[in-house]
Amino acid sequence: MAKRDARGWQLTVQYAVKRHQLPRRKHVRRWLRVALTDRGTTAGEVTVRFVGAGEGRRLNAEYRGGDRPTNVLSFAYDDAPRLRGDLVVCAPVVRREADEQGKSLRAHCAHLVVHGMLHLLGYDHEGDAQQAARMEAEERRILAALGHADPYGEQE
Repeated sequence: MAKRDARGWQLTVQYAVKRHQLPRRKHVRRWLRVALTDRGTTAGEVTVRFVGAGEGRRLNAEYRGGDRPTNVLSFAYDDAPRLRGDLVVCAPVVRREADEQGKSLRAHCAHLVVHGMLHLLGYDHEGDAQQAARMEAEERRILAALGHADPYGEQE
């Protein structure tokens, strides 16, 4: 279901799996909007798709060479100032990780949506410790603005 907001953003949330306990569209859109605040981007289109293990594994294999589903994949099609991209969140992986880490599913989904959105915005955490620290600091700041605990510190 696509919805363009007052700033010209089309933020779409899709569920290719049963929505049981997954966040509602309005929550996912809010997380995206907060992550986009003060970024210098001038509208665009972002789709978040919650998938099962099969689709997650296929996409990870095709685009990253992985042989298993991963929690979130980011696909950027256009850079700022007009951003277009997709985020794929693998629901079974996210559920398992939330349980293992003692986090609520909602908090972990918020973290991964924000994490993926930062990737779309050009942030990276692989290969450069300074970039990783900068990305984690942004994640902490955004999640705090959303009322969530530090995803790298204390658990909710």
